[in-house]
Amino acid sequence: MIEFFTEPWDHVFMQRAFLVVLMSGVVCGVIGSHVALRGMAFIGDAVAHAVFPGIAIAFVLHTSLVVGGIVAGLITALSVAVFSQNRRLKEDTVIGVFFAAAFGLGIVVMSTAPGYGGSLESFLFGSVLGIGNGDVVTVAIAGAVLLLITGALHKEFVTVGLDRETARSVGLPIFWLDMALYAMVTIAIVISIQAVGNILVLALLITPAACARLLTDRIGRMMLIAPLIGAFSGLVGLYLSYAFNLAAGGLIVLTATVVFIACWVFAPRHGLLKFAQVRKESHAHN
Repeated sequence: MIEFFTEPWDHVFMQRAFLVVLMSGVVCGVIGSHVALRGMAFIGDAVAHAVFPGIAIAFVLHTSLVVGGIVAGLITALSVAVFSQNRRLKEDTVIGVFFAAAFGLGIVVMSTAPGYGGSLESFLFGSVLGIGNGDVVTVAIAGAVLLLITGALHKEFVTVGLDRETARSVGLPIFWLDMALYAMVTIAIVISIQAVGNILVLALLITPAACARLLTDRIGRMMLIAPLIGAFSGLVGLYLSYAFNLAAGGLIVLTATVVFIACWVFAPRHGLLKFAQVRKESHAHN
């Protein structure tokens, strides 16, 4: 049993993978809490697709994939924010238009690169075991900056998330706070794509936050519980991947999903069992 926990750490590539999934889990847990609080899961999905053309262009030009993804995600997020100002169009409609267009552009760009099939598969499904030292440093720096910004703007984000009209009445710059959150979601997704892949990255952003939402009514505690669940899911998924030689990204997401189901059933105040108990007691009183 001890060997099961210690053996993966004997390999440098596993050490890098553990560091990245830990950092990605923490960052996505914190940022994802604000996304879940504001019901913005669809924007997370949109950004995950929107970074694709930037990463594809960076791949073709042999430049930084992280920078390429961030630039593409920010351009798409800004486009969504601007085009959504037209009241004839709902935000989710504009998001659908732009994330489909971005993903299509990414496929076209990738098809111009020789041997793009393997690279596309790595992007879609993750390649956490192939992460280099430079990637670890990039994730660490970007993650630290995101956490600092989140802490600095925490009250403003919460105010806008709970009541946009109140936030507007007290003079908060809602448009720019939305843009800041979109940008932070973009960066969190880009630094996590290598861990779980483009298709599954939304789960790392949303599922730990959904778990925390079931476990607590306090936003502060939610911000602590979600990153812990994200980091836990990353570690367990990576251990299982090493032990059974299965896809790391998929196992990380499945671990988070198992935790979510457990929370949905056993959460002390909002779980299925608690709900059944309350109904039973209500019927007994009647």
